[in-house]
Amino acid sequence: MDLQTLKQKMDECHYIYDETLATVLFVALQLGRPLLIEGAAGVGKTEIAKVMAAALDRDLVRLQCYEGLDESKALYEWNYQKQLLSIQIHQHEDDKSALQRSLFSDEYLLERPLLHSIRSEKPVVLLIDEIDKSDEEFEAFLLELLSDMQVSIPEIGTVAARTIPFVVLTSNRARPLSEALRRRCAYLHIEYPDMEKELAILRAKLPHIDDQLCAQVALATHQLRQSDVILKKPSIAEALDWAAALDALGIRELTPDALRRTAGFVLKNNDDIDHFLDQGLQPHNHSCGCGGQCGGHHHG
Repeated sequence: MDLQTLKQKMDECHYIYDETLATVLFVALQLGRPLLIEGAAGVGKTEIAKVMAAALDRDLVRLQCYEGLDESKALYEWNYQKQLLSIQIHQHEDDKSALQRSLFSDEYLLERPLLHSIRSEKPVVLLIDEIDKSDEEFEAFLLELLSDMQVSIPEIGTVAARTIPFVVLTSNRARPLSEALRRRCAYLHIEYPDMEKELAILRAKLPHIDDQLCAQVALATHQLRQSDVILKKPSIAEALDWAAALDALGIRELTPDALRRTAGFVLKNNDDIDHFLDQGLQPHNHSCGCGGQCGGHHHG
């Protein structure tokens, strides 16, 4: 797949991207390098993995990271109940070594996301989401997979990848990641979209919604993110939810009443909602409703 074909595939997924993002994705894919994506929560890091899975026509295998995540949840686990049953059935047989070997065969191996992604017959997209929420020990455990596309299982040995997954790691920068992990990855940092890009996303994802309403939502969302009193900045997904909620109510104008009725779709914190309603954030009075920041697009 060349760069132009990848762009075409992302266009078909209605994904809005810039030249830098498309180039980094293409080169990481060509080189077989894991891609580390950092940025604030809600800027669309996870969406990149989903779009790449669709563009490459691959399954998406997702590992959601959290504190305390270990190998048994991320890599593999043995089916202990099945092993115990087998021991009971074969306990009177003479060849104990054969029984022991059989207990640690594929028949009793439970694949978790990491092992499944490298043992898959067809290449997949492996999303290791919010790696910064995991412990440093788990991050160190990942290094073998990220550098050599293999993992070590004590009872079996080294398991090399049958196919090379396209690996995407995301981080909200809750804690610093090690230099060892960073060295093994290509890197991309994503900011919240500017007004023009946010409007393009709303149009692409919600083409049936009134264009003026999309412009007003884009501007109001931008204002919320710029506000110092809003603690949880609205994500792109929440902007989409907000526009969809307004449209579901038949609202075509972001009036104070519309803001009050739908605030819970764009903000998920009561203090933020109170500040939002108190400030009365509204799009400026402009013919297209976008405050003159829509980049001069035509509005139907």
